[in-house]
Amino acid sequence: MDIRKEYLEFFRSKGHEVISSMPLVPDDPTLMFTNAGMVQFKDIFTGNIPAPQNRRATSCQLCVRAGGKHNDLENVGYTARHHTLFEMLGNFSFGDYFKEDAIAYAWEFVTKNLALPPEKLWVTVHDSDDEAFDIWSKYINPSRIMRFGDKDNFWSMGDTGACGPCSEIFYDQGEEHFNSPEDKMGGDGDRFLEIWNLVFMQYERTAKGELIPLPKPSIDTGMGLERVIAIKEGVLNNFDSSNFKPIIEKIENLANKNATKENIGSYRVIADHLRATSFMLSQGILFGNEGRPYVLRRILRRAIRHGYLIGFRKPFMAKLVDTLIEIMGGHYIELVENQNFIKEQLTLEEERFFKTIDLGMSLFSEELANTKDTFSGEVAFKLYDTYGFPLDLTEDMLKDKGLKVDLIKFDELMANQKSMAKAAWKGSGDATNDGDFKELLEKYGLNEFVGYTNVTYKSKVVALLDENFKEVSSLQNQDGWAMLDKTPFYATSGGQNGDIGALEVQNGNIIVEDTSKFHGLNLSKISVKEAKISQNDIVDAVVIHRYEVAKHHSATHLLQSALKMVLGDSVSQAGSYNDNLKLRFDFTYPKAMTTEQINEVEDLVNSMITRALSGVVEELPLEEAKNKGAIAMFGEKYGDMVRVVSFGKDVSIEFCGGTHVKNTADIGSFYIVKESGVSAGIRRIEAVVGASAIKYAKDIISKFGEVQSELKSNDMIAGIKKLKNEIKELKKELQNAQTQTSSPIEETMINDTKVIVSIVENGDLKKIVDDCKNANEKVAILLLQVKDDKVLLAAGSKNTNIKAGDWVKNIATIVGGNGGGRPDFATAGGKDSSKIQEAKEKALEYAKANL
Repeated sequence: MDIRKEYLEFFRSKGHEVISSMPLVPDDPTLMFTNAGMVQFKDIFTGNIPAPQNRRATSCQLCVRAGGKHNDLENVGYTARHHTLFEMLGNFSFGDYFKEDAIAYAWEFVTKNLALPPEKLWVTVHDSDDEAFDIWSKYINPSRIMRFGDKDNFWSMGDTGACGPCSEIFYDQGEEHFNSPEDKMGGDGDRFLEIWNLVFMQYERTAKGELIPLPKPSIDTGMGLERVIAIKEGVLNNFDSSNFKPIIEKIENLANKNATKENIGSYRVIADHLRATSFMLSQGILFGNEGRPYVLRRILRRAIRHGYLIGFRKPFMAKLVDTLIEIMGGHYIELVENQNFIKEQLTLEEERFFKTIDLGMSLFSEELANTKDTFSGEVAFKLYDTYGFPLDLTEDMLKDKGLKVDLIKFDELMANQKSMAKAAWKGSGDATNDGDFKELLEKYGLNEFVGYTNVTYKSKVVALLDENFKEVSSLQNQDGWAMLDKTPFYATSGGQNGDIGALEVQNGNIIVEDTSKFHGLNLSKISVKEAKISQNDIVDAVVIHRYEVAKHHSATHLLQSALKMVLGDSVSQAGSYNDNLKLRFDFTYPKAMTTEQINEVEDLVNSMITRALSGVVEELPLEEAKNKGAIAMFGEKYGDMVRVVSFGKDVSIEFCGGTHVKNTADIGSFYIVKESGVSAGIRRIEAVVGASAIKYAKDIISKFGEVQSELKSNDMIAGIKKLKNEIKELKKELQNAQTQTSSPIEETMINDTKVIVSIVENGDLKKIVDDCKNANEKVAILLLQVKDDKVLLAAGSKNTNIKAGDWVKNIATIVGGNGGGRPDFATAGGKDSSKIQEAKEKALEYAKANL
């Protein structure tokens, strides 16, 4: 039975619109991840946006609870139900049906579609909710309806706002399996398992705590898919269900070790974390050191640590991805489409951590053996700072031992280190702001962007703000912000830099330095010098550089298509920037591109340009755009209607709100200036087109001419080769000069040994010594040389009784120095060059005395 499909089809039959799972990264600055099915409907429930025409919706929402306020990470592996990633089935009513229908639908689905025996079901309601109690009494014996207070059965979105009582359905897993005092309805045991929660949003809570009835009460429900699958399959632990069991069996196969009662927790952690990391990677979240990327890294490193405990010593997570796709790929196509990319990223990150985990685990174990009550904060910080062990990973390793970290000391050390930068969660182009833009929005409404068809426009100044975003009636001799009723200036969004230009007023011109979005308002940053601008003025708004910006933006779309052609479909956009001078495109790829790949991408883009492909802009329903194959930018929030930009029939099609050329031929030429790495798994291409490409080409031609002139050759390659050969010959001549002496080396025979003691004017003493040793079977050699008023000595011995170190040390004292070395080779230095002849004579005497 496909419970996910059964649920969605059931509510579709009840008039609900099936809504796709929203991205794991929500367009909500208060949340790190999407953690519940109602997140994408939050603005509808709060009244910020109007309810859709169909006031009934249903979804199967992917959720992550592993960071921020909602974090189940530390419980995974220790309980039967906690997961970092899970699927929440939900049905929603936006002021349509309420308690009567919500309860009826829930009971029908649970008892008929899921066929759960009614005698196994229990229900809870808020202790003040007589209405819900009476409705439930129609379906279930009142003796199995429990009343609880606010802690268990009252839901609220925050301290103020929509709220209301809730009602939960519990499944009795059987007293024969549980015997703790908490295994009762309302207890903390696992016998009675909550499977469904119905939230009745019927009040508005004021700042004073008053509950005011809402004019249109709504419904928000949630049912955990993993729990229901486990119940239907007759297992008491989610990890024993078909959702996880195949992954655990694959881990056993790879580890060549079966899970036992003692280590089963590690297998479960790996299976759970595989799901979370794979889905996060498939949706564009990448490994990093802060924010969501840091949470992703923490989850994977926790999985690796548990893999280490069961014997893995090299990357293994990527080998589990195929099994995950067999389980979930049928419903979540992003896993299939990004299969190779997920494997690459997991392996790269595992390789990094496995390089340090041995040392880290050794340090941890060493400190653990010396710990009685509290684990050292210094060691915990060293594990974090040196070996990449997040604090919660260290705490997790100590959990089984019943120990805690000295957090005071850890925090003190962390404070002394450079603070980790806080992640700035930006919405779709909205800039960070300090002013009350909501008030501005309520006062004037949204202004209209007319820049798709106009680069000049006669506009009215709706509002003016000073540098601190405070509304003023006029600006003069100061900087500020202007809100025009209809503006041709594009606000920074989707990688395209905000427009610049001018506002022409009666008494002069005002420079527009930038344009940004604030809560959907399009505001231009202006510099007011001699002129004056006032609210309600009529101005001529003029955009400059628009066409060059459009060329770079359109080229970015072509570049993405070319990268996918050359590097594969797993390549996805990880950021972009374009203005009138350049473009920058970040993309997912595990290694540096080769010269051949870079050239191929550049040639492909230029081919698209010379083919003069028409640019087509359409406003399409979201689903139609997706079906057409349009590429969406990860992290952007799209409405029911989306803007789609296409070039050619099958060349490029993307969701995009930016400005573009009407034909690729308008772009001109495309040159890749640089390919580099940004971070692990992220590459960056910088390129130029249009006027910037002309300048780039002219600069290269100019430098080419300069090189030709310096080489005095029109054939630059031949000239460079000739120059390289000349340099090679000069180096050879210099080397020969350094190894040759200008004075003959004096030789003598003492007994059967060749002895060389000589003063040389130039040359490399060490090389001369080595050459002499190589040329003779039995030799003792000591050379002296004056260089920069100092004396250099080098000695060597081969198959003789003389030790070079003792010899050179003895002679160096004569010239006011010291030295030494090995028996076969030694060097020394001295300060008194006037005694070099005496040193030479003493060196020969030393040789005669010791041979």
